[in-house]
Amino acid sequence: MEEPTSGPEPEVPAGAAGSEPAEPVTPGEPETPGEPETPTAPAGPRPLGVGVVPTGQAAVDAGLRRLADADHLPSSGHLQVYEDVHRGLRDVLAGLDQHPGPPAPSSTTHDNRS
Repeated sequence: MEEPTSGPEPEVPAGAAGSEPAEPVTPGEPETPGEPETPTAPAGPRPLGVGVVPTGQAAVDAGLRRLADADHLPSSGHLQVYEDVHRGLRDVLAGLDQHPGPPAPSSTTHDNRS
């Protein structure tokens, strides 16, 4: 049984049978004719496609819709949108503290029987 060999593959001399002379490849050009060129420019912003389910609260739903604005902005503009939505949601939550529901029943009961 033969053991596998390790190490580099033997080089085939230029012009030997089965070898082709290497041609220099210019950066940015396809390596073989007919091969599409790889785009070097980064792709633009792409929507994430995250669905938004309405909550029934107008201010919260408006904030969620505002998040879609980030889909059409470069990443440098996302922070402003996120901070705006965060501020709006924080205001909604703070408003809940300002308008409490009915008062809680008192834990002390007075018996007015005389």
